[in-house]
Amino acid sequence: MAKKKGATMKAQVFYEPKVMKFEDAPMPQIADDEVLVRVKACGICGSDIAYYFGMASLETPTGKGPLILGHEYTGEVVEVGSIPKSMKLFKPGDRVVLDPVQYCNACDVCYRGQTNLCENKAVLGVSANGGFAEFSKSKYTGVHPLPDNVSFEHGALTEPLACATYGIKNLAVEPGQFCVVIGPGAIGLMMVQLAKRSGAGTVVLLGGRGDDLRLETGRQLGADVLINCVEKSSPHYAADAKARISDLTGGKMANRVIVPTGAVPAMELALAISGRRSTIVFFGLPGDKDVLRVPVLSSIFWDKTIRFSWLAPGTWQTALGALASGLVNVAPLVTHTYPLPELVDALGKVKDRVGNPLKPVIMC
Repeated sequence: MAKKKGATMKAQVFYEPKVMKFEDAPMPQIADDEVLVRVKACGICGSDIAYYFGMASLETPTGKGPLILGHEYTGEVVEVGSIPKSMKLFKPGDRVVLDPVQYCNACDVCYRGQTNLCENKAVLGVSANGGFAEFSKSKYTGVHPLPDNVSFEHGALTEPLACATYGIKNLAVEPGQFCVVIGPGAIGLMMVQLAKRSGAGTVVLLGGRGDDLRLETGRQLGADVLINCVEKSSPHYAADAKARISDLTGGKMANRVIVPTGAVPAMELALAISGRRSTIVFFGLPGDKDVLRVPVLSSIFWDKTIRFSWLAPGTWQTALGALASGLVNVAPLVTHTYPLPELVDALGKVKDRVGNPLKPVIMC
């Protein structure tokens, strides 16, 4: 159904740190290569919290709003531009999930398939209006059909799952290997499942203060060993995580370590617990001025590979297949849902870990 110019919708519009208003916003008008979607569900990401509370800048020209945040979302097709319509790619009523990274397909890195590094990309909810609204638009190349057996709510986790999939792809797990995931957040719990399904013989999930409930969720999802390296009262407490990994591996240390947290001490721990010919993947985002200390000589002597993982190039269909087949279970991760008008309240609760949220979802 075509939308008249001047039509409005309800949206959460972010202006500046701690200023977001639930108000009438212009209805998106699509171009020939775009699709209009009625938003059904949109996940809250740590970056949304960082933008709202002023811990990070947007990728707009000014680094500021006004902008509609939200980049993890599903919806129902309302209107299709002439280009995707001519190719019969989508029709009104189709259930879809949006890839927020809208790359150009024409720069040098896109030609090489490195679309996560596109020189001209726009990112829905970060540099262009996103999903915390009744409606949103996307380039048709960023629209993916949502499998019939995946709910809008669970489908909203496709974007973080695609990123986790790329991280595990970079980890290059081989059958029987000893793997460690440092950080039991939603993405860490996805990585536990992906590592196990990739053939890891033992998967260790490592957390810290207030993480015992998350660690236990990790056990339900396939983690073989749980370690809490901070809280002495925890049944999973280990005063020395390196010594514990050494005991578990007979002194060989871990074959693979992935770090879905931006905490530099966690990254340094990954270097300490990894063994000979190991691979370490840094996934979480540290602060702008954070510096990682690498024990260079021992890393060279043990022939380690250190990799970094950014976004989700070429992994969306894999992630959707993992959801549809049940290879990855995201149901335990959606711990809280909120209606769109309560977004600001939800952001505060997630930041303060009220109710120990894993992946809250806004139902639009």
